[in-house]
Amino acid sequence: MLISILAVLLGLVLLTYGADRFVIGAASVGRSFGMSPMLVGLTIVAFATSAPEMLVAGVAAMAGKTGIAIGNAVGSNITNIGLVLGATVVIAPLLVNSRTIKREFPLMFIAVFLAYGLMLDGDLSRLDGTILLIGFIVMIGVTVYLSKHSSPLDPVKLDFEDDLEEKLPLKSAVFWLILGSVLLLVGSQALVKGAVDIAQFLGVSDLVIGLTIVAIGTSLPELAASLMSAIKGEQDMALGNIIGSNMFNMLGVLFVPGLIHPAEVSEKVLTRDFPIMLFLSALMFFMSYGFRKAGKITKLHGVILLACFVAYQIMLFRSGQ
Repeated sequence: MLISILAVLLGLVLLTYGADRFVIGAASVGRSFGMSPMLVGLTIVAFATSAPEMLVAGVAAMAGKTGIAIGNAVGSNITNIGLVLGATVVIAPLLVNSRTIKREFPLMFIAVFLAYGLMLDGDLSRLDGTILLIGFIVMIGVTVYLSKHSSPLDPVKLDFEDDLEEKLPLKSAVFWLILGSVLLLVGSQALVKGAVDIAQFLGVSDLVIGLTIVAIGTSLPELAASLMSAIKGEQDMALGNIIGSNMFNMLGVLFVPGLIHPAEVSEKVLTRDFPIMLFLSALMFFMSYGFRKAGKITKLHGVILLACFVAYQIMLFRSGQ
C-alpha cells in the first residue's frame, strides 16, 4: 500500500512538472514557427495542459482500465469547475469581458453533449472514439478560426500577447518539449499503476479512482495556470483555461480509450457523473457569461462551487464504501 501511495505521489509530481515544461516548450516552438500568441494560447497551450489527462487515458486504456480513463475525463471536468474555478475566484474574483471566451461556451457544451450522447447506449466503442476524434479535430479548427477573427482589443488576446511575447530559442524549446513529454509519460504510468493498486486494496472501482485521485491529480496544471492568470490580473484567461481544458477532455481524452480499448460504460457515469458535470457546466455559464454586460464570478460563487465539489467527493466516497 505504501509503495502504491508513493507511486501516486511521484506520478502527480512528474505530471505537474512535466506539464509545465511541456507547455513552455510547446508554446515556444509554436511561436518560433510564427504562430500568433492568441493561436498558441487557444490551441497548443490548451492541448498541453490537457496532456496529463490524455496520457493517463492512454496508459489506463492499454492496461485494460477503461474505467479510469473515462472517470479521469469526466472527473477532471468536474474538478476544473468545482475545485479549480472555485479556488481561483475565492482568491481573486473574475471579471469576464472576452467575446472569444464567451464564444467558446457553445463549443464546450457541444463537446459535452456529444460525448454524453455517444455513451448513452452504455458502450464506448471504436466508432464512438472515431467520432470523438473527428470532433476534436473540428474543435481545433473552430478554435483557430476564432483566434484569427477575434478583436485586436479582446482582453484574452492581449493577455496571451503579454504572456507569450518572449520565446525560448528553438533548441531550448525542443529540449523542454521532449523532457516534458518524457516526464508526462513516466508520471502517467506511475499514477495509473499506483491508483489501480490502491483501488484493489480499498475494494473500490477503477471508475471511482479515476473520478477522484486521478482526476484531481491531472487537473493540477489547470489549477496552477488559472491561479497564476487570476493573480496576474488575466481574468479572462483564467476562465479560458478551464473552458478549453473541458473541451479537450470530452473530445481529446475520451477518444483515446474508445480507440485503444473499447468497453462498457458504467451506468453510474451516465446517471450520476455526467449529470453533475452538466449541472456544474451550466452553473459556470450562468455565473460568468454576463449576457449583455461583462460577466462576474464572485467569491460567493467560488464558495458555492467548492461546496458542490466537496459534496460530490463525499458522495463518491460513500458510494465507494
